Amino acid sequence: MKLMTFAKDGRTALGLVDGDSVIDLGSADPSLPRDMRSLIEAGPSAPANVRAAAARAPAAAKHALASVTPALPIAKPPKFVCVGLNYAEHAKEGGHGIPTYPSFFLRVNSSLIPAGASVVRPKCSIQLDYECELTIVIGKGGRHIPEAKALDHVFGYTLFNDVSVRDYQRKTSQWTAGKNFDATGPLGPHIVAADSLPPGASGLRISTRVNGETMQDSNTSDMIFSTARTIAILSEIMTLEPGDMIATGTPSGVAHARKPPAWMKAGDTVEVEVEGIGVLRNPVVDEQ
Repeated sequence: MKLMTFAKDGRTALGLVDGDSVIDLGSADPSLPRDMRSLIEAGPSAPANVRAAAARAPAAAKHALASVTPALPIAKPPKFVCVGLNYAEHAKEGGHGIPTYPSFFLRVNSSLIPAGASVVRPKCSIQLDYECELTIVIGKGGRHIPEAKALDHVFGYTLFNDVSVRDYQRKTSQWTAGKNFDATGPLGPHIVAADSLPPGASGLRISTRVNGETMQDSNTSDMIFSTARTIAILSEIMTLEPGDMIATGTPSGVAHARKPPAWMKAGDTVEVEVEGIGVLRNPVVDEQ
């Protein structure tokens, strides 16, 4: 099951992706939740209700994917947590040791943009870098979640491009500045239900392309901290809530590690892809 939030005719709707079409679930069944977070909060019966509604949807509820505009899958996630240095080769290319505990940092909502929206290279830097990331969407909240039960708390998975302004990331030992410039966090366009992918979304090819050239190419099985382990560790610190999102880190091949660095610039198109989930595509523009 592949879900998305989309805009059409001046309104935002929740949809089920069906091939090259998307079914407006609110039009198919007005009793269904109207946004992604509410659907997640509706509990384990929600996916079956969505599938049933889609099966009986009238023709008027179905739209061509090309005719709608992707919106953020969850407009304002309760929390957006990122894991740094979660692939060994990426840690090495940045001059770091292999971590024994995850490096967590947060993304603010003003940094997030949907698929198709422009990534903005700020006036103050040219060091704009890409980072493809598998992202966990929490379904059932909790605290002190055992690793063996952690996957029961996953609603699904989506795509994230943790675009980083590298010189600002390195100004201090904290990464907040370089990771939170406005309009530098492409997210979406779809959330794929957990039961549609391998457990923990492991074993999936993950890649980044810039202007069609492959820059990163790895597999989610190479993550140091798996989906389940990440959830277990993070829930020791904070209560996880339905709709929380956890970006799981990027593999090697980032721009700053190349010689010369392959910084993104205005006019570029960057694509993040994870097998079984889809493609997140965004143009790059300069701040005006």
